[in-house]
Amino acid sequence: MTLSQTSQHDSTSASLLKRLHGPADQAAWDQFVRLYTPLLFYWARKAGLAEADSADLVQDVFCVLVRKMPEFRYDPSKSFRAWMRTVLRNTWINRRRQKIAEPHGDLKEIELHKLSDELVELEEAEYRQQLVARAIELMQKEFEPSTWQACWRFAVVGQPAGEVARELGMSVNAVYLAKSRVMSRLRRELEGLLD
Repeated sequence: MTLSQTSQHDSTSASLLKRLHGPADQAAWDQFVRLYTPLLFYWARKAGLAEADSADLVQDVFCVLVRKMPEFRYDPSKSFRAWMRTVLRNTWINRRRQKIAEPHGDLKEIELHKLSDELVELEEAEYRQQLVARAIELMQKEFEPSTWQACWRFAVVGQPAGEVARELGMSVNAVYLAKSRVMSRLRRELEGLLD
């Protein structure tokens, strides 16, 4: 199957990454931007950047990614998260170096490396939490409200399946199926991204 034959509805992350090899697949880029903007912004803010600087950095990162993704090859044995963080870090370092080169640059090179290391030290749990929360937010609209509620109440809140079934007017089996459908979709959405 060629990239051009990949369905727009094929939303597994490994295939999403393949679809990003060229800027022509606008749907893939839109999905990628919706999924990763909050995470990149979070990383920038966590590193101590102001909101406006974080927004500028995220925009610059996406400009870099448009150039880098055609040469990127997904390797399941390597961390996509680490690669993304490296792109963010390098983009940030390049922006800071430009400021240092200006006549009134406000950071010395040693301070630049100290601050850039803060981007590398982000917790794995924070990454997972941010990415899963964003994926859930984006895919929630793909399900009927009762299916989503059944899964949420049973899998996340921890309500017994029988109680959820009674409250939502569905069978216990339907609650289990709702959880299975939503969780399966979430796994496909995040395939290869939670390495």
